[in-house]
Amino acid sequence: MTPPRLPGPRGPAARPGEPSSKKAPTVEKRTVKVAIDETAVRSWLRGLRLSGFSFVMMGILVLAVVVLAPSVRTYAEQRQQIDDLSNTVAAQQDSVDDLKAERERWNDRTYVTTQARERFSYVLPGDISFLVLNDTGASVDGAADTAPISAAIQDTEVDWVDSVFRSVMTAGLAPQEAAQ
Repeated sequence: MTPPRLPGPRGPAARPGEPSSKKAPTVEKRTVKVAIDETAVRSWLRGLRLSGFSFVMMGILVLAVVVLAPSVRTYAEQRQQIDDLSNTVAAQQDSVDDLKAERERWNDRTYVTTQARERFSYVLPGDISFLVLNDTGASVDGAADTAPISAAIQDTEVDWVDSVFRSVMTAGLAPQEAAQ
C-alpha cells in the first residue's frame, strides 16, 4: 500500500526531475482610483454588513408586523367603541338621575298643586281666579269693546262631573250625519 500523495503544483509546471523550460508569468497590481462622490450615507451603507442572521431577524420583524397589525387595529377600534358606549352610558345615567329627581318632585303635594294651577288653571275652593284675555289694552279686532264691565264677581253652582257626563252622553247618542 502506498501513502497518499500530496498535491503538487498544477499546470505546465515542471515535473520533478525535468528541467523547467518556461517561466511563470509575473502579475502587476495597479491601483485604479475612480471618482465617486462619497457621502456619509454611502459610506455607512457600504460599511453595513448583512449576514444570514440579519435577514432572518428582518423577516421575523416583517412577519410580526403583518400578523400583529390587524390585531392592533381591532384593539384600537374596540377601545373606541368602549369609549363611545361609556359616554352613552354616562349620558343615560344623567338622564335617569334627572328623571328620578322629577319623580321625587311629583311626590311633593305643593309641587303637584302648583303644576295643576299652572297647567290646567285649577283653583282651590274659596280662591278667586283671574284670567287676563287681552293684557295689551288694544282690542283684538281694532274696534272698542262695547260690552259693559261688571264690578261684581259671578259665582256659578254647577257640578262639573255631571256637566261632563251629560256632554259625553249627548255627543255619543247624537244622530250621525250621512257621509256625502
